[in-house]
Amino acid sequence: MVKQTIHIIDFKILYNILDEIKDYLKFQVLHYNNEENFLNSNDLNLNDSLILVKSNEKAFLNNKKIDRKKIFSILNYPITIDKLVEILNVNLIKQKYNYQSNIDIKNYQLNLNSRTITKDKQNLKLTQKEIDIILFLNDYKKPQKVNVLQNKVWGYSLELETHTVETHIYRLRKKINDKFKDSNFILSNDEGYFIE
Repeated sequence: MVKQTIHIIDFKILYNILDEIKDYLKFQVLHYNNEENFLNSNDLNLNDSLILVKSNEKAFLNNKKIDRKKIFSILNYPITIDKLVEILNVNLIKQKYNYQSNIDIKNYQLNLNSRTITKDKQNLKLTQKEIDIILFLNDYKKPQKVNVLQNKVWGYSLELETHTVETHIYRLRKKINDKFKDSNFILSNDEGYFIE
């Protein structure tokens, strides 16, 4: 499981402290010398992360790509390390909940917390396995064969027959078509199943 990330900008001493105790943290810590380095980072995935700054007067607060809810500043210090880690963990939990509440897939919103998919104010309740299928197919932009789904979504078991995967996908497609009149949510071709 990938850890959540704290992006620390221009706060080297805090990064050094957290780096010393990284084995005890529930999150990973990255440091950037300045805002420009942060914004130009090659692998800047903010889905499951928090941006930590010394002051909330940072220029990237005006950057439209950065969600203000992800920015956290420590205004009252000195602070104990225990209190700091507690604050960071609480804020990461909030971030994760917010992220899981609204994942855009095609013209739908998937809510992992309530296990629903929504389009045009209509909700459809999903099972955890249906959510796993949707997330997996959405992450891979090319068709996925049944045996790959069997391995990655079901964790592959010799007892699992390929028609189990096909049956789940058939039922999921039917549910979505019945509710949203969309027969093209999950597509298939000779190479497998996919979401465009």
